[in-house]
Amino acid sequence: MSKVEKDEEREYRISDEVIVDAYGPEEQALGWYCYLEEKMQVPFDAKCMCERGISPLRVDEIVQVIGMVDEYDCMAEMFVKIEWAGRSLGVPLAQLKGIGVDSETEEAIADWHYWVDRGHMLCG
Repeated sequence: MSKVEKDEEREYRISDEVIVDAYGPEEQALGWYCYLEEKMQVPFDAKCMCERGISPLRVDEIVQVIGMVDEYDCMAEMFVKIEWAGRSLGVPLAQLKGIGVDSETEEAIADWHYWVDRGHMLCG
């Protein structure tokens, strides 16, 4: 069962803008990558909303997102590049919430969170 209720407007935007003409997981991943790279205005501050075993971030930690990681590293999940402890590294976008971001960035991040929370996944 999904964690969030179906949002028809968001569903339409995702199917019409993000994964339109995607015939498999790789094409869906590339669709998401291009959508997020185009819509998110970087740099921006973000807050860690949950801990993940693959990420050093802790809940409520604030980081600066400086871009997307390489597209080939996003075949199974969307990762963003952050400034952290004096270096840059990739962390899951699903872990972050933008702080004071513009409406396009906020919508793009929310679209990804929604898609993941509805139980979808990339199988790269």
